[in-house]
Amino acid sequence: MIGNSAGRAFIGSFTSAGGHGITAAAVDRDTGALTVLGSTDAVPDPSFLTVGPGGTALYAVGESAPGVAAAFALDGDVPALLGPVRAVDGDAPTHLALAANHLVTANYTSGSVTALPVLADGSLGAAASVLQHEGSGPDTGRQEAPHAHQVLADPSGNWVVSVDLGTDSVRVCALDPATGALRPHSETALRPGTGPRHLAFHPSGSLAYVLGELEPTLTVCRWDAAAGRLEVLGGTPVLPEHEAAGDAPRTYPSEVVVAHDGRFLWTANRGHDSISVLTLDESGEKAALVATVGCGGRWPRDLTLDPSGQWLYAANEHSGNVSWFAVDAETGVPRHAGSVEVPAASCVVLV
Repeated sequence: MIGNSAGRAFIGSFTSAGGHGITAAAVDRDTGALTVLGSTDAVPDPSFLTVGPGGTALYAVGESAPGVAAAFALDGDVPALLGPVRAVDGDAPTHLALAANHLVTANYTSGSVTALPVLADGSLGAAASVLQHEGSGPDTGRQEAPHAHQVLADPSGNWVVSVDLGTDSVRVCALDPATGALRPHSETALRPGTGPRHLAFHPSGSLAYVLGELEPTLTVCRWDAAAGRLEVLGGTPVLPEHEAAGDAPRTYPSEVVVAHDGRFLWTANRGHDSISVLTLDESGEKAALVATVGCGGRWPRDLTLDPSGQWLYAANEHSGNVSWFAVDAETGVPRHAGSVEVPAASCVVLV
C-alpha cells in the first residue's frame, strides 16, 4: 500500500467513453513518472476531482444528468466511497472546489452552482443550496443559456468565484459556512463570444487569468479581495495568430495553470493538441506567448503542476493517456518526459 506521505495522483475519466472512473497512481518525485495502482467506477463520469485538506479525502463530480458528487477515503491504494453519493440538484457538474466547509460544484448543463456541506468525517451532506445563473451569449450553439464551467474559492477564502461559458462572465458570490447559502455579490462581463471556461489566480492573490474556450484568448483581470470584484485589464492570444485564424483547425482551450513563482503561465489547447507557454511580467499584468509544445496526446482536457513546480501533467482525453513534462526553470517550456495509458482521461490531481 502507498502511504499518504508518498506521492500520489488521482485521474478522473469518462466512464461513458470507456474510462475506468477514478484511477489512482503512484508518483515518482524524481522523474515525474506515474504508475497506475488501480481504479474505481463508483461514480459515473468523474470528470473532475479535488483533494481535501491533509490529503485524506478525495471529492469527485459525476458529470451526468442528474449530476452527483461523492467523497472518497484515501487510506488504501484505491479510493473508497466515504458516505453516500449525493445529488447536486443540477445537470452535468464539470468542476468542484472546497470552500467554507462546503463542496461547491459548477453544473454545466443547468447553468448553476451547488453547495453541499462537508461533514466531520469528510463525507458529504445533502445539497444545501443551488444558485441559478441567468443569461446567454452570441454563440447560439454553445451560449444559448448559462453554462457554469468552473467554481473555486478565491485566495482570501472569503468568496466563491464561478466562470460561466454561456454568459461570457465571471460571478462572485458569498457562501455562508453555517447554512451553505450562496448569495450573489458581483458579476464581471468579458468580451462577448470568448466563452470563458477556467480561471487561475496569480500567487500574489491580486490577479486572475481567465481562459476562453470559444476563442483562444487569455483575459487578465485585477482581483480585489476586499471588494470581491474582478476588473478586466486586457487580453492576449494563447496561440500564434496564423494558427488560430482562417482555415486553421478550431482550437478549444481547456485549462490554465500559473507557476508557483508567478513567472509563467500554461494553457492546454484541444484541437491544436498543444500546451502554450506564456511569460508574465514582474507585475503579473502582462502575459506574452513565447512557445507552444505538443501535449503528448490528443485533446488535452486538463493541466496540473506538481507542488515542486518541476513537473506538468496533461490529461489527454481522446488519446487516453496522461503525459508528464519536465519544466525548464529558466524558460518555462515543458519537455515531454513520459506518459501512461488512462482511457478517456479528463483531469489529474496530486497529493
